[in-house]
Amino acid sequence: MGTTQLESVPEPKYWHLKTVLSEALDSEFSVGEILPNERDLAARFGVARATLRQALEQLELEGRLQRRRGVGTTVAPPRVGVAVGSRQHTWPGSADDAWQPVDCVRSAPPAAVAAALDTGSGEQVHVVRRSRMSGGQRVATELLHVPDAAVPDLTAIDAPSGAARARAVLRELQRLELDGQDRAVELGSARAEDARDLDRLPGAPVLVVTTRFFVEGRTAALSVATYRADTCRLTFGDSPDVEIHHDPGQRAS
Repeated sequence: MGTTQLESVPEPKYWHLKTVLSEALDSEFSVGEILPNERDLAARFGVARATLRQALEQLELEGRLQRRRGVGTTVAPPRVGVAVGSRQHTWPGSADDAWQPVDCVRSAPPAAVAAALDTGSGEQVHVVRRSRMSGGQRVATELLHVPDAAVPDLTAIDAPSGAARARAVLRELQRLELDGQDRAVELGSARAEDARDLDRLPGAPVLVVTTRFFVEGRTAALSVATYRADTCRLTFGDSPDVEIHHDPGQRAS
């Protein structure tokens, strides 16, 4: 790699450096590749390490880079598309579902979830934990709350524990005729458990997608999925494969 010196520019130096680094990521590096250390990068671009760190932090926030413990700074994979508002309604666990069941326990849900499910105070429900992977790393975790009334034929023999129980709950949901679903999306901060699952620091920005599944006018299940904000993008309607360019000067196609 040659040496690139930054010229005097009206915008903050770290912001201009971020643009230069982004172009280098597109032309010189592949997904998962480890970047040179900060000292070498600062020397290449003729900037102070403090300026370089600002640029790298901004690229991390934008999902271009990932800082992984014990590995270093790597080029991030493309963002995961989160479909919102699609006309297609399917149960969790369908054939094209990208989520993997991890565990299932019975516990009393938070008050807001219990109200949505119309369950009694302190009444236990099935809580299915699932995860979603991309580029070899976990990018989202989900808690799917299912009341007993939605899966009346589920027995302990069918689903003893863990991932097997989770799969059994999902199979029972497939037997129901889904009327529809709705979703709400909001920005949030990673709780301690979510941060551990997603390899982020507590309080890191996350995207929380809450989905309600309806059968005969009632909520039969409620999903709370937490996505790493630096690894996903929202898609609307029925065309999830729109390409999003990182360069703001380019158009999405």
